This record gives sequence, structure tokens and C-alpha cells, in this order.
Amino acid sequence: MEKLKTFLNMIKVEHTLFALPFAFTGMLLAADGLPSVMTVVWICVAVLGARSGAMGFNRIADAKIDAKNPRTAGRDIPSGKISMGEATLYTVISFGVYLFAAWMLNPLCLILSPIPLLIFILYSYTKRFTALCHIVLGVALGIAPIGAWVAVRGDVSFGIVLLGLGVMAWVAGFDIIYACQDIDFDRKEGLHSIPRYLGIEGSLILARIMHMAAFLLFLYTKYYFGLGWLYFAGILISGAIMVYEHRLLKPEDLSKLGMAFFNLNAYISLTVFIFTALDVFFISGG
Repeated sequence: MEKLKTFLNMIKVEHTLFALPFAFTGMLLAADGLPSVMTVVWICVAVLGARSGAMGFNRIADAKIDAKNPRTAGRDIPSGKISMGEATLYTVISFGVYLFAAWMLNPLCLILSPIPLLIFILYSYTKRFTALCHIVLGVALGIAPIGAWVAVRGDVSFGIVLLGLGVMAWVAGFDIIYACQDIDFDRKEGLHSIPRYLGIEGSLILARIMHMAAFLLFLYTKYYFGLGWLYFAGILISGAIMVYEHRLLKPEDLSKLGMAFFNLNAYISLTVFIFTALDVFFISGG
């Protein structure tokens, strides 16, 4: 149990708040309300399994790099709190749970289930050869609402892909911000990231552009699905949080990056989900 706790700490299980609310958003839009209880349960299991496995694989792939970086040297694998073998075991179990949940949902989910796995594995190595690693991470989380839609409907719609693209832009934007703290390390080790090439100021500008694109895509989702004023209010609140996030950060002062990265972005995903739910149940859906 201690090793399991260590693994959950290693993968930052609380960061599931970035993906799970958007998966629930896709689920509500697909069902125009709530699907069956078991569908909700298996979507939760799939997201938790996929996200845990993806983060575990990333920590394993980056263990040697993390050991060199003063900011990450204290992480659980480099510090010896959990061995590579133990981390690998829990990662394999997590992916197995994800695949089982996909099998329990519907045939299309099972058929498509290897695609997210390939994206997760690819992301863990992208910083070694491309600065587009932030986009790949965005894709990895952007498939959450799409996957939930497939879980409910057994098909894919253009509208849910737009929402997924919005999530992708949002995640890529805040990941670019997060990478600013490792700009010197990336340059020294030859790792690829947007901040390495654009510098902190240019990276913050690009992150703003990505978040503006996310806001517009979230907004277009309203019109595609015929959502009402409650969803619109939620998107405006999310946009305001994004603006506040960027006002906290300046090229010469990233001291509030931790708050901007986790707290505010968790509020954004939760806000979109909550206001989508309110709109679907009380305004536009059933």
C-alpha cells in the first residue's frame, strides 16, 4: 500500500482534474443528459487508468533526465522512493485497467483504445526531438471528451472534435507556461521546448494565443450543440480565469507559476463541466 501511495504521488493523481471534467463534458453532450450509471463508472475508470498509466510511463521514460534537473531530482524514481520495476508494474496495471474499461464500454472504444496509448508513449519522448511536445500533450488530453463521446454514442461527431481541439489548445498553452521554468536546463541538455527557442516572453505570448484559440473553440461548441446561456456564462468565466492566469505571470517574474499551472487550470476544467451540466439539465437538454 505504501508503494501504491508513492505511485499515486508520483503520477500526481490530483492532476486528473485537468482531463476528467472534460471527459464528463463530452459524456453529457453525447447523452444530452446523463447516460447509464455503468457508462459513467466505466468512463471514470477509463480516464483514471489511462491518465495514471500515461503519467507513470512518462516518469519512467524521463527518470534519467529528471535526475539531472535540480527541480525534478526529488521525484520518486530519481530519489529512490519507488524503483523502476515497481513503477513499471503499476503503469502496466493502469493501462490494463484502461483497456478493460474500454472493452466494457462498447466495441468502438475497444477498437480505438490503442490510439491514446500510442499518443501517451509518443509524448514521453517528444522533448528529445521536437518543440511540438506541448501540442502532443494537448492532443493526449484533448481526446478525453472525444473518448467519452465514443463511450456513450459509439461514433464520432465534428462538434466533439472541435471541443477536443479546444482542450488541446488550452493544455498546450499552460504546458508552454510550465516549461518556462526549465528553459536553462533544456538548453543545457539539448531538450526541445517552445521556451528554449522563443524565450520566456515569446512563450508567454504564444501561450496567450493558444488560450485565445481554446476560448473561441469552447465558444463555438455552444453554437454547434445549441447550448444555452448557462454554458455561455461558464465559458466567459473560464476565459476570465485564463486572463487572470496570464496576468499573474511576467517574463521577469514566474514566482506564481505553480498557482497559475494547477489551481487556475483545474478551475477552468471544472467550470466548463459544471456549467455544461447546468445548461444540459436546465436549459438546452434533458
